[in-house]
Amino acid sequence: MTKLLLSLHVLAAIVAVGPITVAASMFPPSARKALAEPGSERAVSSLRLLHRICRVYGGVGIAVPALGFVTAMSMGVLGDAWLIASMLLTALAAMVLLALVLPRQEEILEGVAAAGPATGDKGEGAVTVGSAVSVRTTARLAMFTGVFNLLWATVTVLMIVRPGSTTGA
Repeated sequence: MTKLLLSLHVLAAIVAVGPITVAASMFPPSARKALAEPGSERAVSSLRLLHRICRVYGGVGIAVPALGFVTAMSMGVLGDAWLIASMLLTALAAMVLLALVLPRQEEILEGVAAAGPATGDKGEGAVTVGSAVSVRTTARLAMFTGVFNLLWATVTVLMIVRPGSTTGA
């Protein structure tokens, strides 16, 4: 049963976390492209898709720690330091996604979608550096996304190496 749970846990991590890390990493450069092309419906559609992937797979990603917890219980390693550290880092990654990445993606998406086509006199629809959505906003989102990805990479390494484990590398 432990092997089945571990397999499901790893598959859930690959299927859920992988798309989030890729889509979240693609969002800031895509947002900068959308800012450079005001009124481009294709750019806005691309941002909507990337945000939807992050949101939906973020929900599916709840299966990863749930299956991990059940797997750890069946393996009898709930008290191991590497697992406790992994659980804390996973919780931190979830908080970064929910509190910093997804809300900023929504903010950028709304700003880019509302900007519409640019006008020659920098009228109402023009997107400028002084607007609510700027290159700086996308850079900040890229930083938060990088933190999220780094947390997941650290959890992955801890899961593989398992410091102090007799089966660890």
